[in-house]
Amino acid sequence: NKNSIILAVVPANIDIATSEALRVASIVDPKGERTIACLTKLDLMDKGTNAHELLTGKVINVRLGIIGVVNRSQMDLKNNKPILKALEYEDHFFRHNYPQISQRAGTKYLVNVLNKVY
Repeated sequence: NKNSIILAVVPANIDIATSEALRVASIVDPKGERTIACLTKLDLMDKGTNAHELLTGKVINVRLGIIGVVNRSQMDLKNNKPILKALEYEDHFFRHNYPQISQRAGTKYLVNVLNKVY
């Protein structure tokens, strides 16, 4: 459906080239005009690596944006970590690790973008 927006959710701790979500999105939206890429698990990437080039659009061609998020881990869920604490951690993570794009990252930003696109 040409009126649909595609939210391709991709873990950042895998090889992006093998992402099934991006592969399927590129089939139905070859120019990336209706696709938003959401990179998860940025906090679980190998030490010494970073996703700056991914998050700034130098690797994935999507017009509606690439947004990084850090979700609660399985341990966080098991320990009933409150969502507000998780959002605080996510905000700190981006301000510390990706300060130049921290205003365009995180769950709150993703929600705002999705609301505007819709």
